Amino acid sequence: MQLPDLMMARSVLPLLDIAGIAIFAVSGALAAARRGQTIVTFLFFAAVTGTGGGTLRDLLIGAPVFWIYDNRALAVCLVAALAVWLTPRRVWPVNALEWFDGAGLAAYAVFGSWKALAYGVPPLGAAMMGVVTACMGGVIRDVLAGEPSILLRPEIYVTAAALASGLFVLLMMAGAPVLPAAGIAAAAGFALRAFAITRGLALPAYRD
Repeated sequence: MQLPDLMMARSVLPLLDIAGIAIFAVSGALAAARRGQTIVTFLFFAAVTGTGGGTLRDLLIGAPVFWIYDNRALAVCLVAALAVWLTPRRVWPVNALEWFDGAGLAAYAVFGSWKALAYGVPPLGAAMMGVVTACMGGVIRDVLAGEPSILLRPEIYVTAAALASGLFVLLMMAGAPVLPAAGIAAAAGFALRAFAITRGLALPAYRD
């Protein structure tokens, strides 16, 4: 990667991280809204959902846990929670949580893979770190909300994250510029998740 491309990536891709955090935080707050919870629960769900996947990623790759050293992460989560709290429930579509979750999934999968690559993680591990970054916040949210984890449902969810992170890593290995690679990979992951939401697609389950 040439120096100008690297410098641009380091300035632009963190914005993808903040976008993913914000979108996941909204999905966490919406999960609290579905249950008519208090503002404290809104804030907690938003923070845990927005930072959960990135926290596990940073611990695994040996990076400083991002939200401890960057006030923006938790600030974005708190603002997202308050925005949902102050908005009447009728404003949000029935499946708003799924759509916000899908958008966050795509953005976070790409950023997680990029950060892993930046820390010297090999390609396959970097792709897996993208999946971890994208999925673990939603898993924690579902557990806290008392819902079956997304990992235990046949929805095309982890597959969409794997498409985004895997495609990004492949494009990087092929020498593609990082920002177009990030855009293409995130769009592909979101498109697959959106198609699954609108068409009700699911992976086949194990049968005896």
